Order: sequence, then C-alpha cells, then structure tokens
Amino acid sequence: MIKLKIAIVTGASSGMGKEFVLQMAEKYSKLDEIWVISRRKEKLTELALDVTAPLRCFAFDISNNASLSDFANELESQSPDVKLLINCAGYGKYGEFATGNYEDEIGMIDVNCKGLTAITHMVLPYMSKKSRIINVASAAAFSPQPDFAVYAATKAYVLSFSRALNRELLERGISVTAVCPGPVKTAFFETAYNDEKIPLLKRLTMADAKKVVQKAIKDAALSDELSVYGVKMKIFRIAAKLLPHRFILSLMKKKA
Repeated sequence: MIKLKIAIVTGASSGMGKEFVLQMAEKYSKLDEIWVISRRKEKLTELALDVTAPLRCFAFDISNNASLSDFANELESQSPDVKLLINCAGYGKYGEFATGNYEDEIGMIDVNCKGLTAITHMVLPYMSKKSRIINVASAAAFSPQPDFAVYAATKAYVLSFSRALNRELLERGISVTAVCPGPVKTAFFETAYNDEKIPLLKRLTMADAKKVVQKAIKDAALSDELSVYGVKMKIFRIAAKLLPHRFILSLMKKKA
C-alpha cells in the first residue's frame, strides 16, 4: 500500500501558518496533501481556494482533548507518511499577569505548550527518515519579558523542547527546527495588544511574514536546530546569552 506523503500545519488559517501553507504548496510538489488545522473553518475554506495543492481541512482547537483524540484516530485510519509537521498555532496576550484574564493566561499554556506537544507526540509515529518538524517559537524565548510573562515562558518551553527533541530524533533522521522570530507583521498583535499601543521597539523591528517563513523552510531543509530572522534578533539572542537576565529586564520598558 502506497502511503500518502503529507505535511501538517497547525494555526494554518492566518499569519505565519497561512504563509507556510502558501509557500509549501509552491515548493513541495511531491506532497499528496497538506493537512491544515485551525479553529476557524471558514478561514480554512478560503485558504483552500488560494492554493493549488490538495488541502485536507480540520477545524478544531488543538488544546481540546476530544478534538485531539479525533485527530489521532484520523491519523491511525489514514496512516500517512508525514514529511513535514509545522506547529504554528499559538497566541499571546499583553499585560501584567496579576491583572490579566485567567482564561487567556491559562489558554496560552494550553495552546502554545500542551497543544504543540500533543500534536507532535501523535504525529511522530508517522514520520520517516528525512522528515522535518518546524516549531514556531519566538525571540521572546531568549529572555523573560515583563507584560508578556506567560507568552515568553511558553515560547521558552517550545525552544527547549525543540532542541531536546532534535537530539532525540537524530538516529531516526528526523530534524526539529525552532523558529524564533521577533515581531512579525501578522494579526498576532491585534490579539496580543487589543486596544493597547504596540511598543515602539516592536514596531521598529517588525519583520515580513513571507521572509521569515522563507528562511524557516530553508533552515529546516538544512536541518538547522534554530532559525532566527534578521540581524537585530540575532544580536538580541547573543545579548540574552551573554548578559544577565536581570540586566536585560531592567532595560525593558513596560510602556512605550
């Protein structure tokens, strides 16, 4: 029996997730299908009209246990050969933790950490040699961030998890790349900041989603464990390694 060669993308309906789907549809002609996951069914339907590659759409929340179980059953039923897994689903909320919305704070952990981990665990048995996993983290993973406390912590988890998993999967010939961009021009910031003004530093370092995804795909193809777009974020990564976090935190302004 010939297995379907597929890619799986979470958070596929908008932002970087959508951009990953668009670029993979162009670059990976040998894929039989791209499985796209998002909470918003109507957005997935629109996405299917924008690409020539066959999409299989799954409208569910990756933090929901029942939905995850259904997806695991679909994987078992189809038994595909997953060549690419791109964990892009995630969100952040700006503001002080103590006064933040409880559901939002816990939800970030559920989606950014639990959902990513669950999807990865259930997909791995269907991945073969030279398959790739791309986990979208953030430059926020390099240092704690006041007013983004939970979000930065979840992305630090994604980075640590990705690096460890990359080492574990070495003998299987499967690579894991953590993508750690700075601010990217997507709807993410509309969700994160609501009516708050986006801080000046973030506005000045905004990157283009298309370019970030292009670099991520290239770095993953080279089996790089880390993909950091832009000189400024590369400098920040080095600074976060060399300087005490206490000093970095003292430089961060809560308001801009």
